[in-house]
Amino acid sequence: MIKAFTNSWALLLGMLLLMIGNGMQGTLLGVRGGIEGFSAFQMSFVMSAYFLGFLGGSRLTPEMIRRVGHVRVFAALGSLISAILILYAAVPDWIAWTGMRVLMGFCFSGVYVTAESWLNNSATNETRGQTLSAYMIVQMLGIITAQGLMNVGDAGGYFLFVIPSVLVSVAFTPILLAISPAPVFGSTKPMTIRQLFHISPLGCVGMFLAGGVFSAMFGMSSVYGTEAGLSVAQISMFIGAMYGGGLVFQYPIGFCSDRMDRRKLILGLSAIGAVATLVGFAITPGFTMLLVLGVAIGGVTNPLYSLLIAYTNDYLQADDMAAASGGLMFINGLGAVSGPMVTAWMMGVVGPGGFFLFIMVLMVLLAAYSGWRMTRRAATPMSETGAYTAILPTTSAVAVEAVIEASQEADSSGDAAAATN
Repeated sequence: MIKAFTNSWALLLGMLLLMIGNGMQGTLLGVRGGIEGFSAFQMSFVMSAYFLGFLGGSRLTPEMIRRVGHVRVFAALGSLISAILILYAAVPDWIAWTGMRVLMGFCFSGVYVTAESWLNNSATNETRGQTLSAYMIVQMLGIITAQGLMNVGDAGGYFLFVIPSVLVSVAFTPILLAISPAPVFGSTKPMTIRQLFHISPLGCVGMFLAGGVFSAMFGMSSVYGTEAGLSVAQISMFIGAMYGGGLVFQYPIGFCSDRMDRRKLILGLSAIGAVATLVGFAITPGFTMLLVLGVAIGGVTNPLYSLLIAYTNDYLQADDMAAASGGLMFINGLGAVSGPMVTAWMMGVVGPGGFFLFIMVLMVLLAAYSGWRMTRRAATPMSETGAYTAILPTTSAVAVEAVIEASQEADSSGDAAAATN
């Protein structure tokens, strides 16, 4: 791991700063929207817009890179991100914010594609797995750190918008000055959604539901906190608890994933998430209980994303995994676009607890569908399953394909070592 940090420190440092900026803007808008008097329904459009832009960026950025190159795309999108972060405070209008969030999602999607291409290109076969693990850790730490920075200024002023803008601008300095030559951007033949669903119905349905859960967490948690009357410090700690739970439980869940029927694990994690959100909905949790619920919800939600990809890959040939990953991410993005709006509607009907209600409904559906699928197909033998690898919903298809490639290389090395012995 130390070697991975040493070889890719510039990219990892830059991505840490970018994730701090991205994590701050998501929380800050939810808090500032409450100060400006925007309703939860209006803020749901703002939050959904990010995922709509991200979905579009994942489709259009590769062509932009082929046309003008990695460096120009990277610099242009970074400049737009920095400018938009300042414009949020200058134009406090929810319709304008919605348009800016579409651009923000588009830009961050493009930045991830570019940075992850460089990261994968700079890693060797021996260090790729460690490098990608370091990248995932850096991403999560960036979002958690962002929540702490929410408390250094007034959300009703300009200062908290200036911080992420500066961090994003500074983030590109180590990346562009210390970067290795830009890699050639290849293309992967896509797999249709129909083909993917035929291969793994649970993978497709699960990714759609997980997209809704993640977007509710990432987009509406600060809106929930504002509606529930939490202070800025409490909101930031609640969001930090969710991402902290995702970081802590990612690897224990991965350990279990490689040693049992993954459908049982998906069902179990979904059930835990459903119970935790039921508690949040049924009672008005005190702040300590809210933090515990945040750890539990985040601890099952983020690993579910990796688990569903690993489960789907168990039914794919190695050559099809990269194509399938793009389809799974598209399905996840479709679920993410609708998540904040349905959450806001439920909050309007039942109050702030609608935040937990929406996640609970999706978790129950995922648990029920997982249980039903267990009656439709026999479990894949442990000897034929691939390794679980940690993947975050914030990554692009480039990182997912690189993680799959690293996993295949590790499996091949293990098979070769076994054959030698």
